[in-house]
Amino acid sequence: MDADGITIRKITADEVESFRRVRLEALHAEPSLFASRYEDWEALSIEEWRDRLSDPVFVAFQNGEPVGIMGLLRQRSSKMIHRATIVMVYVRAELRGTGLAGKLLEAISEHALDIGVRQLELFVSAENPAAIRFYQRQGFSEIGRIPGGVLEEGREIDDVMMARRIVE
Repeated sequence: MDADGITIRKITADEVESFRRVRLEALHAEPSLFASRYEDWEALSIEEWRDRLSDPVFVAFQNGEPVGIMGLLRQRSSKMIHRATIVMVYVRAELRGTGLAGKLLEAISEHALDIGVRQLELFVSAENPAAIRFYQRQGFSEIGRIPGGVLEEGREIDDVMMARRIVE
């Protein structure tokens, strides 16, 4: 996918450095919005980074530079294989509001359909109303909350669970 100088593609293990750069950027830039910590990911070996690419990861590139990311974790159980969770969602601050997040979501949704996924799910911080509104505009509905789902600097923050059917 290519629009406005941005290319979005599913990356391979050979592109682990691009994955590492954009994931660490996301965790550093927006630490309170992720369930993961920068320090935990920074400590990973290159092999551990490659292993995390065994699940689909889409990266947005602008002039060869990674500027956005979205991953997909498919359920493993045969009774739940039609479901997948969207993870690691990030778009560089200056590109927010440009439609890039929607394009990443479109790319990952198309991939999900191609591999037989029928329902996309995600968790978003209750303290991130902009992301919640974005997902609602994209057809996601809140299906529940995990009270105190994330512990951030001693504070418990609810996780909002959202889902969207991509096949009826």
